[in-house]
This record gives sequence, structure tokens and C-alpha cells, in this order.
Amino acid sequence: MPTYFQLKTYLRYWLDAVGSHSLHSPFFYDLYTKVINRDDRAAGFPPIEHWRTELLSSKEEIEVQDPGSGSVLHGGLRQVCDIARTSLSSPQFSRLYARLIRYFGCKNAIELGTSLGVNALYLSATTGTKLTTFEGVSSIATIARRTFTNFPSHDITLVAGDIAKTLPGFLAVSPRIDFAFMDANHRYTPTLQYAGWLFEKTHHKSIVVVDDIHYTDEMEQAWEALKRHRLVYASADLYRCGLLFFDPSLDKQHVVLQA
Repeated sequence: MPTYFQLKTYLRYWLDAVGSHSLHSPFFYDLYTKVINRDDRAAGFPPIEHWRTELLSSKEEIEVQDPGSGSVLHGGLRQVCDIARTSLSSPQFSRLYARLIRYFGCKNAIELGTSLGVNALYLSATTGTKLTTFEGVSSIATIARRTFTNFPSHDITLVAGDIAKTLPGFLAVSPRIDFAFMDANHRYTPTLQYAGWLFEKTHHKSIVVVDDIHYTDEMEQAWEALKRHRLVYASADLYRCGLLFFDPSLDKQHVVLQA
């Protein structure tokens, strides 16, 4: 059930959000009409959604180490179906992330917060896209690996362990990042820390997606700080997530878009 904070922020978003008729920026007009507002439910991703259904019905129990303050999960013995219900990105937004990767031609993608691996399948669905996904809870990473074995055509590498320790080492030897999806730690300081590391590997065509930007007051503050980052030149608020862009020609634009 949504919290009072989430209801309040959604009302503000609903009042501020605009569609194509209010967009004067050619960049955001094309982004909205060609990517965000595109209905691709008919095409769909049936094999991935079939696996989502399997996870949502799985009564398997795993021990989840306490992931820390701010997580959407809780430590202890958990059923896979419960984790799937509370932590997976919705089909609507997973399809959007796949469209963004396809539209911008992203080849090198990163995901922080693998969960059970369903969203990773969407992020790696475009031929030629290589995804490296990071998961901090080992038992959940085990389920994600099982997910990936069912989709061998997807180019996915899973890195398990504390993201604060595994991500810097990976980025030190990684090429530039075309796309990054952040859904790992829902606290202010770690969110800004992870983003800062990622931003140093971006280029002017990169996209960083921050999930749950209005989940808590702390995440909303983190989102506002990221919008003001020296390397960020435009952003789009879709309520469920925020999109960050790094092209100086966009000249510090911010929009709230109907999703």
C-alpha cells in the first residue's frame, strides 16, 4: 500500500506532468513520442513475462540477508513470490528501458540491483547490448543466475557482493557506459555515491535511469541532487523513475512527463 509520502508526491507529479503538446524541446519531443509514449504491449516479451509468472508463483524459500536501511526488501526467510511481487520492475517500465536502449543504440549497460533477474533480461534484449548487473544479496543472486540460464542468448554478466566494493573495481577497468539502471540502495548517500562513480564513465550520449525517485523523502532528495550534478544537462521525471542525460547541448533542461 502506498505511503502518505508517496500519495502526496504522486499528486504533485500528476499536476506537473505534461505530454507531447507541451514539449518545445526537439530532444524531449522525440524522446516522448518515439520512446516513452509508444505502446508496444502487442509485441511484448512473452518468454520473459512467462518467467516472471513463474517467479510470482514460486513458493521456494530463501534466506535473505538484511540488505540494510532503505531497501524495499527485508531480511529473513522469504518466499521467492514475495520478493518478485515487491521488487521487480513492472512490465510497462521494463519495456520502456528496453526501448531506451534500442533507441539510443546502447551497447555497454550496467544495472545496480539485479533482484531476480527479470529486468536484466529486458535490458539485454537488444542484440549487441552487453549487460553487467550487480546484486548485493547472495541468495537473490543465485535465483537471478537461474533466470539467466533460461535465456542463454542474452549477454549478461552478474557480479554478486557488496556493490560499494564491487562497482569501483569494475568501473576502473570498464569502458565508457552507454546506459545505467540504478535500483540498488534507496538511501541518499549511497545513491549519490554510486551515481558519482557511474557518471565518471558516461559520455554525452549516455543515459542513467534512477528507479523509485519518489519512494521516500531520502530518495527524492537524492534525485534533486542528481539533477543538479555538474555532468547532468537534462532530466525527465516519470514518477516511477528518473532519466538523466549528459549532452551539454541540452542546456540544463528538466521535464516532468506523463508515463
